[in-house]
Amino acid sequence: MRRYIEEDVPAKTAASTILFQGFNWESCNKQGGWYNALKNGVDALARANVTHVWLPPPSHAISPQGYLPGKLYDLDSSKYGTEAELKSLIQTFHQKGIKSIADIVINHRCGTKQDSRGIWCIFEGGASDGRANWGPRHICRDDVQYSDGTGNLDSGLGYAAAPDIDHLNPTVQKDLIDWMNWLKTDIGFDGWRFDFVKGYSTGVMKIYMQGTSPCFAVGEHWSSIAYGPDGKPNYNQDQHRNDLANWAQASGGAITAFDFTTKGILQAAVEGEWWRMKDCNGKPPGLIGIAPKNAVTFIDNHDTGSTQKLWPFPSDKVILGYAYILTHPGIPAVFYDHLFDWGLMDAITQLTAVRQRNGISEASSMNIMEADADLYIAMIDGKVIVKLGSRYSIPNVIPPNFKIAATGQDYCVWEKQ
Repeated sequence: MRRYIEEDVPAKTAASTILFQGFNWESCNKQGGWYNALKNGVDALARANVTHVWLPPPSHAISPQGYLPGKLYDLDSSKYGTEAELKSLIQTFHQKGIKSIADIVINHRCGTKQDSRGIWCIFEGGASDGRANWGPRHICRDDVQYSDGTGNLDSGLGYAAAPDIDHLNPTVQKDLIDWMNWLKTDIGFDGWRFDFVKGYSTGVMKIYMQGTSPCFAVGEHWSSIAYGPDGKPNYNQDQHRNDLANWAQASGGAITAFDFTTKGILQAAVEGEWWRMKDCNGKPPGLIGIAPKNAVTFIDNHDTGSTQKLWPFPSDKVILGYAYILTHPGIPAVFYDHLFDWGLMDAITQLTAVRQRNGISEASSMNIMEADADLYIAMIDGKVIVKLGSRYSIPNVIPPNFKIAATGQDYCVWEKQ
């Protein structure tokens, strides 16, 4: 494969958003702090054409990874670094034209003090003026382990590990909107990644989106795809992707969702089942086939991959996954481990350069030309053609004015000259 060189980097265009997950499950354990360590990779991310970086939960938390938050305004107690270090990191990203996305964990929250019953349900905001100081009345009343029975019923799914916050409470809504806007104005964040959005209603999500006006937002709406008796994904995953599309629309339409449908189908397709990547209407089978503007495609994240490996992509086929999502509609997300730890920096940067050069965006047009067991060929926007699969001999479908722009094991990308 041709090595990546500095000249490969094109000027960024507004059309091609590329998200980067800037941490994994073990980042909280980094000696010297994760914010400081990630700062050393900012230049590489700019060269890799990254436009947005998703950073870990910033607040004090009971768990080191940050997903059991406590004092929302206390950013100095984060295991990833201090508030000053976070501000400096975001400023460095901004200097490179890269926006920063905060991981917003608000479905649940951990109390820092016990009430008169001995229940951990007194919440301290971490600010000197008492902002986001809550008690048991701010917990959903059907969370009987923590609440005092005066809150509203949970508007979404329950969460066993921590108190379920009552998002129908006007004080909760106002305090969380104020906190997110503080993350924007005082810390420098530009947008949000919402954790476990199934925990509260789409009406509540719409309120938070309208109240904070992020430049970009994506929600984690994770549920299992449908599997057959053989343990493999069903060919038709329409209900799964429709659930994602309906959630995004009901949440106001401006928010995106992680395309778990595409991930589930793609990680089966790369094992010699490329026919899966064309639905019965000739379109991509995931969320990008019906609502590409609301879809964030990805290969793995801190949950599915990293050291948790809850639903990992086949490790020897990861670059094939990127060859797909970086040439297709939707907003692609690149995982930290793959870019920095797996030796894929050059290959991924080559693919992101193709995307940027040709202005491939979330709304790009698609023409799937072949979708067989060992061969997938698609044309995007009439300017880029991607071939995936082990078959070496391919049909005579590549026009003579298309030249190879990126290539690797079982994939090749051409762009129009």
